[in-house]
Amino acid sequence: MDILICPVCGKKLGFSGKTYVCPERHSFDISKSGYVNLLLSKHIGRTVHGDNKLMLQARRSFLEKGYYSPLREELCGMVQRNFRSGVILDAGCGEGYYTSAIYGQLEQSEIAAEIYGIDISKIAVEMAAKRRNNITYAAASVFHIPVEDSSCSMIVTLFAPYCGEEFRRILAPDGMMIMAIPSENHLWEMKRAIYDIPYKNQVKPYELEGFRLEEKKRISYRITLESQEDIQSLFSMTPYYYRTAASQKERLSLLDRLETMADFELLAYRVDRK
Repeated sequence: MDILICPVCGKKLGFSGKTYVCPERHSFDISKSGYVNLLLSKHIGRTVHGDNKLMLQARRSFLEKGYYSPLREELCGMVQRNFRSGVILDAGCGEGYYTSAIYGQLEQSEIAAEIYGIDISKIAVEMAAKRRNNITYAAASVFHIPVEDSSCSMIVTLFAPYCGEEFRRILAPDGMMIMAIPSENHLWEMKRAIYDIPYKNQVKPYELEGFRLEEKKRISYRITLESQEDIQSLFSMTPYYYRTAASQKERLSLLDRLETMADFELLAYRVDRK
């Protein structure tokens, strides 16, 4: 079932050949890579959003080496436990590492699902679409999601911006949201290597308006990075990359080995329409 809507007028998009078209004749072509750009300039803002190509390539390389595979496995298990049928949307899908894993898990378990992935970075969804699995990818903002009201059985949001109003709009009345967040000790040793006075992550209260928490799981383990390449790849995936002084970044560049904590929380919420 097609759930995409026109980002211009909000009417349902139909698919014809290699083009999405709405009743008002706004059209959006499928790229050669296999994704559709539904991101309007007014939804982007004045600054560049989303990871650039070098950062995304570093992220893909890091993830494909399996450093976060325990998180991916727990995520896939949580999705399978809570999903019955319908549509799953990965809001902030990046280059598709977790999205494609969810697809593979459900396909292997013979659970029918239509899976969509959106990201504000066109480079990210291009990389995701090149994985060539049966997932619909679109460049779009999580604050202006171009899908119909109540059309999704589940939303997955992993380390991405949270927009509760939009998420509640697109979820079915009994829909689920699975969220991954960094926990208290995530990358603690890396922060100690960079900063004079490092701080542990502050985990916010779990309560979210319009949702009720049904399941939570903490995934904590140690990872050992044996090369400067992997250390820099990990660092570039974090928000610290943008707000760390050059002198502090230099400290990390001197390391050829780093052992640090990977510490995540997976949270499963159900829509609460009371």
